[in-house]
Amino acid sequence: MSGGRFPRLVAFDLDYTLWDLWIDTHVSGPLRRPEKAINKVLDRDGEVISFYKDVPCILQTLHQRGRVADGEEEKTVIAACSRTHAPDLARRCLGLLLMPSLTKEATLQPAIELFDELEIYPGSKLKHFRALHERTGIPYNEMLFFDDERRNIEVEKLGVTFVLVPSGVNQKSFQQGLSEWRRRRSEDDS
Repeated sequence: MSGGRFPRLVAFDLDYTLWDLWIDTHVSGPLRRPEKAINKVLDRDGEVISFYKDVPCILQTLHQRGRVADGEEEKTVIAACSRTHAPDLARRCLGLLLMPSLTKEATLQPAIELFDELEIYPGSKLKHFRALHERTGIPYNEMLFFDDERRNIEVEKLGVTFVLVPSGVNQKSFQQGLSEWRRRRSEDDS
C-alpha cells in the first residue's frame, strides 16, 4: 500500500464489492468450506463464493498496518457495511472464508477476523455509518467507503469519502480511493 496518511476507518460493502454475488439471492445455505480451501466457500448447490482476487491482500495489509497519528501508531478500523436481507448468511460466509497468508509464518485466518466492525442488515448506509460513528467515535471525515452501488453515495452527506467500484475492489480502485480521501483531507486542513 502506498505511503501517506490512512483513514481511521475503511469500510467495504460486501455484494459485488468484495465478492461477485448477492448473498441474499445467489446463495443457498448451508455453506461449507472444502477442507482448508483458501478463499473458497461452497453453498448448498456447490456454487463457489470467494473474494475478488485483490481483496485478501487489501484486507490483510490494512489489518496488519497501523496509522501514525500525532506521532503514535494507531490501527485503521476495518468495517463491513452491507445492506442485505441475509445477514446471518453473510456473517457465516465471512467466518468460513480463509485468507491466504501474506507471509510464510502467518497462519490462515477466517476473513471475519480481519473486520473490526460489522454493519450487515437491511437499511440505508446512512444508518450503518451513524452506528459506526456512535460506536467508534471516529469522525465521518476520517472514514473511507467502497461500494458498487451509486445510490450509496448518500453517505457523503455525513462527510464520509465514498468510492464507487462498479467492478469490485482491486488494488487500483483501492489506491484511487486512498488518494481521493487524502486529497479531501488536505483540503480540509488548509
